[in-house]
Amino acid sequence: MSYSQPFTPEGKLADAKKLLSLPRIVVICGSTRFMTEMNEADLWETKAGKIVVKPGIDMKSPHELWSDPVEAAALKVRLDDLHRAKIRLADEVLVVGDYIGDSTRAEIAYARSLGKPVRFTHPEVDPDA
Repeated sequence: MSYSQPFTPEGKLADAKKLLSLPRIVVICGSTRFMTEMNEADLWETKAGKIVVKPGIDMKSPHELWSDPVEAAALKVRLDDLHRAKIRLADEVLVVGDYIGDSTRAEIAYARSLGKPVRFTHPEVDPDA
């Protein structure tokens, strides 16, 4: 008996998405300084029929949840882990903005290591271009 996908978590997820007839899932990455642009990209990607996941917290904007520096550092670690999970879930990545910082660069590298296609709103900032 032959199978189209190995029995890996990734293969099982891909099979489940097909069985559920899910639309493509796109994860938006980029600096949270581009939250307005991310929201605009979300609109266009949703209009195109895709499920969109993106950062849900902008830690650059003041908020009581990350006003304590120790709590903020711990939250940043959890958010980075959560975003990597979003990348694993997604079928593709859309990088928003004309600046790529260390976190976004790491997200791009992670997505590419998983074989995820990566698109850019500003292709000139692609670190591998």
